[in-house]
Amino acid sequence: MPAWVKALAFIAALLPGAAGAQMAELVSQSALRVCADPANDPMSTEAETGFENKIADLLAAALERPVEYTWFPMATGFVRRTLGEKRCDVIIGFAQGHELVQNTNHYMVSAYTLILPQAGDLSDVVTLADPRLKGKVVGIIAGSPPGTHMARNGLMAKARAYPLFVDRRVQSPAQDMLRDLEAGEIDAAVLWGPIGGPLVKREHPSLKVVPLMQEAGAPKMFYRITMGVRLGEDQWKRQLNSLIRRNQAGIDAILVEAGVPLLNDMGTEAKVLLQ
Repeated sequence: MPAWVKALAFIAALLPGAAGAQMAELVSQSALRVCADPANDPMSTEAETGFENKIADLLAAALERPVEYTWFPMATGFVRRTLGEKRCDVIIGFAQGHELVQNTNHYMVSAYTLILPQAGDLSDVVTLADPRLKGKVVGIIAGSPPGTHMARNGLMAKARAYPLFVDRRVQSPAQDMLRDLEAGEIDAAVLWGPIGGPLVKREHPSLKVVPLMQEAGAPKMFYRITMGVRLGEDQWKRQLNSLIRRNQAGIDAILVEAGVPLLNDMGTEAKVLLQ
């Protein structure tokens, strides 16, 4: 090879675009390698019944590749032991702004929800500030953001906390909370919409799901959900952004079928889906 060709190749390797391409080579070209929790129903399951599993199937079909999973509990060390160890290439659901990953464009906006009986004196409550909730027993996952709003509205004294960190292969605080609500042991439940919505649709037809879109002050109750990739893998992120854009209608259909409450980008009202 002539010396000038070698020199140009060396210079090109130092350019940012070339560095990105080298990083992107860590991404498998033969499969869509997904990092996922095997027991995070209704989002991901080892039986591949969760809505994140179905989104992965949609993207894999667009890429004309099979899906391959690396399973690891969604707890401390999840990103390090999966994406960080290069055992997989994408986390299907990750909140926008997390420093451990590079976020794609968001593919959904959802919110924490208030879950109530379809019938009764609380059936039309839409905010934690509603005075009818005073003195009621409200279930909440310990340490979750709505707790601040509940405290601000004087609801914590009688609140029932459900654990955040559990082995989800044998315990589901969300399902426990909804069963307690149906049994009348608590009066209302507060859950992350992509968990509560699908569980209610699937198993609890006597309950209704109300996205918390009217809470005043911080913290916000809605979040933009992205896919997470390794830092520096800009080419892969751009490819996923393109896939999300071209398959947004299909992603929306999966989420709606699952029962996930979808909001507009500002989290102020229900998303209007294009037909």
